[in-house]
Amino acid sequence: MPSRFLLCLHLPSGPGIRSPFFSSCRTMASISERTFIAIKPDGVQRGLVGEIIKRFEQKGFKLVAMKFMHASEDLLKEHYIDLKDRPFYAGLIKYMHSGPVVAMVWEGLNVVKTGRVMLGETNPADSKPGTIRGDFCVQVGRNIIHGSDSVESAETEINLWFTPEELGNVITTEFLARLLG
Repeated sequence: MPSRFLLCLHLPSGPGIRSPFFSSCRTMASISERTFIAIKPDGVQRGLVGEIIKRFEQKGFKLVAMKFMHASEDLLKEHYIDLKDRPFYAGLIKYMHSGPVVAMVWEGLNVVKTGRVMLGETNPADSKPGTIRGDFCVQVGRNIIHGSDSVESAETEINLWFTPEELGNVITTEFLARLLG
Protein backbone atom coordinates (compact mmCIF):
# COMPACT_ATOMS: atom_id res chain seq x y z
CA MET A 1 0.00 0.00 0.00
CA PRO A 2 1.42 3.43 -0.88
CA SER A 3 2.51 5.79 1.88
CA ARG A 4 0.21 8.69 2.62
CA PHE A 5 1.06 12.09 4.06
CA LEU A 6 -0.16 15.66 4.14
CA LEU A 7 1.34 17.93 1.53
CA CYS A 8 1.48 21.57 2.54
CA LEU A 9 2.93 24.07 0.12
CA HIS A 10 4.53 27.27 1.36
CA LEU A 11 4.46 29.81 -1.42
CA PRO A 12 6.31 33.12 -1.38
CA SER A 13 4.49 36.00 0.27
CA GLY A 14 5.36 39.40 1.58
CA PRO A 15 5.54 43.02 0.41
CA GLY A 16 5.39 43.20 -3.36
CA ILE A 17 4.78 39.46 -3.78
CA ARG A 18 1.29 38.46 -4.82
CA SER A 19 0.24 34.87 -5.21
CA PRO A 20 -3.18 33.52 -6.11
CA PHE A 21 -2.36 30.46 -4.00
CA PHE A 22 -2.43 29.90 -0.26
CA SER A 23 0.60 30.99 1.71
CA SER A 24 0.23 28.98 4.88
CA CYS A 25 -0.82 25.57 6.16
CA ARG A 26 -3.29 27.22 8.53
CA THR A 27 -5.15 28.81 5.63
CA MET A 28 -5.11 25.54 3.70
CA ALA A 29 -6.41 23.62 6.72
CA SER A 30 -9.32 26.04 7.15
CA ILE A 31 -10.24 25.81 3.49
CA SER A 32 -10.03 22.03 3.41
CA GLU A 33 -11.85 21.32 6.69
CA ARG A 34 -14.12 18.31 6.36
CA THR A 35 -17.12 17.00 8.26
CA PHE A 36 -19.09 13.78 8.36
CA ILE A 37 -22.83 14.01 7.79
CA ALA A 38 -25.17 10.99 7.86
CA ILE A 39 -28.81 11.09 6.87
CA LYS A 40 -30.47 8.63 9.22
CA PRO A 41 -33.03 5.98 8.20
CA ASP A 42 -36.01 8.27 8.88
CA GLY A 43 -34.55 11.00 6.67
CA VAL A 44 -33.91 8.52 3.85
CA GLN A 45 -37.37 6.94 4.21
CA ARG A 46 -39.04 10.36 4.11
CA GLY A 47 -37.23 11.35 0.91
CA LEU A 48 -35.21 14.21 2.42
CA VAL A 49 -31.82 13.28 0.92
CA GLY A 50 -32.07 15.71 -2.01
CA GLU A 51 -33.25 18.60 0.16
CA ILE A 52 -30.40 18.09 2.64
CA ILE A 53 -27.77 17.88 -0.11
CA LYS A 54 -29.26 20.98 -1.72
CA ARG A 55 -28.92 22.97 1.51
CA PHE A 56 -25.24 22.06 1.92
CA GLU A 57 -24.53 22.85 -1.74
CA GLN A 58 -26.37 26.18 -1.53
CA LYS A 59 -24.22 27.08 1.47
CA GLY A 60 -21.19 26.60 -0.77
CA PHE A 61 -19.81 23.35 0.60
CA LYS A 62 -18.26 20.69 -1.63
CA LEU A 63 -19.48 17.09 -1.49
CA VAL A 64 -16.32 14.98 -1.33
CA ALA A 65 -17.80 11.51 -0.85
CA MET A 66 -21.22 9.92 -0.48
CA LYS A 67 -22.59 6.43 -0.16
CA PHE A 68 -26.02 4.92 0.31
CA MET A 69 -25.64 1.96 2.66
CA HIS A 70 -27.11 -0.26 5.31
CA ALA A 71 -24.71 0.27 8.23
CA SER A 72 -23.61 -2.85 10.10
CA GLU A 73 -24.23 -3.12 13.83
CA ASP A 74 -20.47 -3.22 14.39
CA LEU A 75 -19.98 0.05 12.49
CA LEU A 76 -22.81 1.70 14.42
CA LYS A 77 -21.51 0.48 17.79
CA GLU A 78 -18.09 1.92 16.97
CA HIS A 79 -19.61 5.18 15.72
CA TYR A 80 -21.71 5.64 18.88
CA ILE A 81 -19.17 4.18 21.32
CA ASP A 82 -19.25 7.36 23.45
CA LEU A 83 -22.95 6.73 24.12
CA LYS A 84 -22.67 3.04 25.07
CA ASP A 85 -23.51 3.66 28.75
CA ARG A 86 -26.58 5.77 27.98
CA PRO A 87 -30.04 4.21 28.45
CA PHE A 88 -31.04 4.91 24.83
CA TYR A 89 -27.94 3.27 23.28
CA ALA A 90 -29.49 -0.09 22.33
CA GLY A 91 -32.52 1.62 20.79
CA LEU A 92 -30.28 4.02 18.86
CA ILE A 93 -28.27 1.15 17.36
CA LYS A 94 -31.50 -0.72 16.47
CA TYR A 95 -32.99 2.40 14.85
CA MET A 96 -29.84 3.22 12.86
CA HIS A 97 -29.68 -0.41 11.69
CA SER A 98 -33.37 -0.43 10.69
CA GLY A 99 -32.84 1.00 7.22
CA PRO A 100 -30.38 2.59 4.83
CA VAL A 101 -28.39 5.71 5.65
CA VAL A 102 -26.63 8.19 3.38
CA ALA A 103 -23.09 8.80 4.63
CA MET A 104 -21.37 11.93 3.29
CA VAL A 105 -18.19 13.93 3.62
CA TRP A 106 -18.50 17.68 3.05
CA GLU A 107 -15.62 20.12 2.71
CA GLY A 108 -15.35 23.87 3.14
CA LEU A 109 -14.48 26.78 5.38
CA ASN A 110 -15.74 26.11 8.93
CA VAL A 111 -17.90 23.27 7.62
CA VAL A 112 -18.04 21.48 10.99
CA LYS A 113 -19.39 24.45 12.93
CA THR A 114 -21.61 25.73 10.12
CA GLY A 115 -22.91 22.22 9.43
CA ARG A 116 -23.97 21.84 13.07
CA VAL A 117 -25.85 25.15 12.90
CA MET A 118 -27.57 24.00 9.70
CA LEU A 119 -28.66 20.74 11.38
CA GLY A 120 -30.24 22.41 14.41
CA GLU A 121 -30.38 21.10 17.96
CA THR A 122 -30.43 17.37 18.74
CA ASN A 123 -33.91 17.86 20.18
CA PRO A 124 -36.04 19.13 17.29
CA ALA A 125 -38.26 21.06 19.73
CA ASP A 126 -35.25 23.28 20.47
CA SER A 127 -34.35 23.75 16.79
CA LYS A 128 -35.04 27.01 15.00
CA PRO A 129 -37.07 27.20 11.79
CA GLY A 130 -34.71 27.17 8.83
CA THR A 131 -32.59 24.38 10.28
CA ILE A 132 -32.93 20.84 8.97
CA ARG A 133 -34.30 19.49 12.25
CA GLY A 134 -36.41 22.59 12.85
CA ASP A 135 -38.05 22.21 9.46
CA PHE A 136 -38.40 18.44 9.16
CA CYS A 137 -38.57 16.60 12.47
CA VAL A 138 -40.49 16.50 15.74
CA GLN A 139 -39.05 13.58 17.73
CA VAL A 140 -35.61 13.54 19.37
CA GLY A 141 -35.20 9.80 18.74
CA ARG A 142 -35.87 10.27 15.01
CA ASN A 143 -33.99 13.47 14.28
CA ILE A 144 -33.13 12.77 10.61
CA ILE A 145 -29.43 13.59 10.53
CA HIS A 146 -26.06 13.28 12.26
CA GLY A 147 -23.20 15.76 11.98
CA SER A 148 -19.73 15.72 13.49
CA ASP A 149 -19.42 17.96 16.54
CA SER A 150 -15.72 18.84 16.15
CA VAL A 151 -12.93 18.69 13.60
CA GLU A 152 -11.39 15.83 15.58
CA SER A 153 -14.59 13.76 15.69
CA ALA A 154 -15.13 14.51 11.98
CA GLU A 155 -11.75 12.98 11.17
CA THR A 156 -12.51 9.91 13.30
CA GLU A 157 -15.98 9.46 11.81
CA ILE A 158 -14.81 9.98 8.22
CA ASN A 159 -12.09 7.36 8.69
CA LEU A 160 -14.62 4.98 10.25
CA TRP A 161 -17.21 5.25 7.47
CA PHE A 162 -14.98 5.74 4.40
CA THR A 163 -11.80 4.18 3.05
CA PRO A 164 -9.09 6.51 1.72
CA GLU A 165 -9.89 5.31 -1.80
CA GLU A 166 -13.53 6.36 -1.38
CA LEU A 167 -12.43 9.85 -0.38
CA GLY A 168 -10.21 10.58 -3.37
CA ASN A 169 -7.65 13.38 -3.20
CA VAL A 170 -5.23 10.97 -1.54
CA ILE A 171 -1.64 12.10 -2.05
CA THR A 172 0.66 9.12 -2.40
CA THR A 173 4.43 9.13 -2.67
CA GLU A 174 4.06 7.91 -6.26
CA PHE A 175 1.74 10.82 -7.12
CA LEU A 176 4.08 13.32 -5.48
CA ALA A 177 7.07 11.90 -7.38
CA ARG A 178 5.18 12.33 -10.68
CA LEU A 179 4.05 15.82 -9.66
CA LEU A 180 7.53 17.02 -8.75
CA GLY A 181 9.17 15.24 -11.69
